[in-house]
Amino acid sequence: MRAVSSAQWSELTGTNFPFTDHDFLSALEETDCVGEESGWLPCHLTLWNNGSLHGALCLYEKYNGYGEYIFDWGWAQAYERHGLNYYPKLVSAVPFTPATGRKLLVHPDADIFPVRKILLKEALLSMRRRNCSSLHFLYITAEELPVFDSMGFMIRHSFQFHWKNNNYQDFDQFLSTMKGKRRKEILRERRQIKEQMITVSVLQGNEITREHMHQMFQFYITTISRKWGHPYLSLEFFYRIHETMLKRLVLIFAYADGDCVAGTINFHKGNCLYGRYWGCKGNYRSLHFELCYYQPIEFAIRNRISLFEAGAQGEHKIQRGFLPELTYSAHWVEHPGFRSSISDFLEDEKVAIRQGIKEFSPHSPYRDNDSFFAFESRS
Repeated sequence: MRAVSSAQWSELTGTNFPFTDHDFLSALEETDCVGEESGWLPCHLTLWNNGSLHGALCLYEKYNGYGEYIFDWGWAQAYERHGLNYYPKLVSAVPFTPATGRKLLVHPDADIFPVRKILLKEALLSMRRRNCSSLHFLYITAEELPVFDSMGFMIRHSFQFHWKNNNYQDFDQFLSTMKGKRRKEILRERRQIKEQMITVSVLQGNEITREHMHQMFQFYITTISRKWGHPYLSLEFFYRIHETMLKRLVLIFAYADGDCVAGTINFHKGNCLYGRYWGCKGNYRSLHFELCYYQPIEFAIRNRISLFEAGAQGEHKIQRGFLPELTYSAHWVEHPGFRSSISDFLEDEKVAIRQGIKEFSPHSPYRDNDSFFAFESRS
């Protein structure tokens, strides 16, 4: 990322997605969160015209499938059974970040579709020069799908649970749109926070100190340890984004008996809020829901934020106001035999995902189910 100035890169990234910001990607590189040890080797592409940056593509050479959240372990195992190498592969994604945003970055004054096609052609050439088995674009936007289709990429469907702001004036109005049972559950969970004498603090911008970032890193490590995961992010990374992305950060901390017992870190850009990591020192009733869902929703309503993505997985999000939303990835597999088999698998998978989403419909938390059916018509 050092090869491109922050000012030039920022002209490509748009107004709502913070994770392709120069500051975020640079922080990952300069604090060694990506590199040989993690298996994410940066090899980004840039497209220039008379000294002006017209397009860019975040690209990584990968030697494993960790930190992607679109799982292709079965594909790798199939290659291995046939004596073929699935790794290395090329991946265009934000490392360790299952959030939807544009991957084909184009200057607003450039002709979008041709620039996107050039970036994809160059990515395919890079895949072949590096002797990679495949090229993958994860968590792309629906608006980018046509160019991937035109280039012959295979489209894969997945889904997450997202919260959308229906111009709510406050949290009470949001609750008023929900079915009685769900509304009572949320009120009960929020009461439990008060009953445990827990106070909550929402911090943003200059309110966040270096000590707050150290505390958040400790919570991150606690959660990773409990889940037997690998801590890809370092304390230096948390310090770096505090220095360079302070205006994007929203930290929410919980206190009991004067002690900070839990916290979550969120990123805010434009009309979108993204929940990333959370951690807790002990066992407190409903505290996860308060810090990861209800407080960010209140923050989104106060700040007229349209979309809140609370991360991957979690069917329990439905009863707390989140609805399933299709997510997309695009894949190029060079081996013709495996390409055909994977294409058939993806079509079957799409049918299964659509059926699974339909089965969520009776469990919508809202009295008016129009929003759920609107999703089904879009998908």
